[in-house]
Amino acid sequence: MTQTSHNATIQNVLDDQRILMLAHDTLEIEAQAVHQLRDRLTPSFVYAVRAILAVRGRVVVMGMGKSGHIGRKITATLASTGTPAMFVHPAEASHGDLGMVKDSDLVIAISNSGESDELSAILPVLKRQGVPLIAITGGALSTLARHADIVLDSGVTKEACPLNLAPTASTTAQMALGDALAVALLDARGFKAEDFARSHPGGALGRRLLTHVSDVMRSGDAVPSVLPSATFSDLMREMSAKGLGASAVVNEQRKVLGIFTDGDLRRLIEKGVDMRALTAEQVMHTTPRSVRANALAAEAAELMELHRITSVLVVDEEGLLCGAINTNDLMRAKVI
Repeated sequence: MTQTSHNATIQNVLDDQRILMLAHDTLEIEAQAVHQLRDRLTPSFVYAVRAILAVRGRVVVMGMGKSGHIGRKITATLASTGTPAMFVHPAEASHGDLGMVKDSDLVIAISNSGESDELSAILPVLKRQGVPLIAITGGALSTLARHADIVLDSGVTKEACPLNLAPTASTTAQMALGDALAVALLDARGFKAEDFARSHPGGALGRRLLTHVSDVMRSGDAVPSVLPSATFSDLMREMSAKGLGASAVVNEQRKVLGIFTDGDLRRLIEKGVDMRALTAEQVMHTTPRSVRANALAAEAAELMELHRITSVLVVDEEGLLCGAINTNDLMRAKVI
């Protein structure tokens, strides 16, 4: 190894060490910034939660630069957890967008220094309009804090940036405070998983909590069923035609008496049973798993997984057959 390559190797090791050191320091500084917020939470946080709960309109979040990016995230979190919210850019507010803020709204303004020119320009207008103002700021004596009805202290000892310039720990603290507000609010509103799912209908949770068996089940002629007197050949034709991997056995009133599945067929073949002279009643098993149409599709999936089956029948309150569902139906609906 040449001296040049040796020096390069040493430099690479030193660079790697510095990279990891800076990463560790960043996480440590930001973790401390969030931890220190806990000790600085005062009754003003409770006042902020109560003020937001009392709002008849929306929560309007504002912030410039990096604080604006945090504000957009806080807005999205509030909106998805039961608090109607919107983001208004302070610079655009001075050029007409302030008309979006109504007397029935509440403003959350975010600024680490509390001296953002764009925010400062619109604060007097908000005060004259009588709009409640909550400040998230590290500047306890700032212009923003003086205009605010409620001040939440997001100040940090230092930024994670080695130059102590780039917003890092301060924006983490802002986001943590926003999350704390959202969590306190959703609890106060009695917000449940089902409510969250309604705000996220396209997500996995939304599908699991909003999709009912009736939304994905097969019904009408698509449901395989035979009478107990049906021959084994008729039973197999019905199963093959409907492609469920099973067939219900019902009486004349459509009351479910039993079920015959592909697994039952396999077990009969393994036993060497001559099935040609048998009827559906003779080969069915009389304790089929079933669900109601108004049950969540996720419940049907859990039932199948628990009993290691691939299909279940759907029955009404009187035990009459009204549908069927299998794992393929649930997969197409992205419930599983």
